[in-house]
Amino acid sequence: MPMQAIIPAGSGKPLAPYSPGAAADGVVYVSGTLPFDKDNNVIHIGDPAAQTRHVLTTIASVIEAAGGTMADVTYNMIFITDWANYAAINTVYAEFFPGDKPARYCIQCGLVKPDALIEISTIAHVGKPG
Repeated sequence: MPMQAIIPAGSGKPLAPYSPGAAADGVVYVSGTLPFDKDNNVIHIGDPAAQTRHVLTTIASVIEAAGGTMADVTYNMIFITDWANYAAINTVYAEFFPGDKPARYCIQCGLVKPDALIEISTIAHVGKPG
């Protein structure tokens, strides 16, 4: 099955040559998602919880556009700029994954825009077996 770009309605133009998501063989790969508005401006500056909620809501829109839900998420790659924000980020993260939790990793690093506190990339399996 060829790759299909997933671009939810109302998405802003990416900063670089990529799609918000890509699907192939029932797997959805969501690009690194930052707390951007439609014009690629960082929103909720200084608020790690609000930025996390925006990022996960954006990720949900990509997965839903591909026919899935957040319950289909199997793996998250999380990038944060400061470990001091870890607890606030995890509190919001847990709201989006109330049941079985996806596998994940979390690292501290610099992000493409200094006011962004978090970036998450996701893999979801939305295909039906057999």
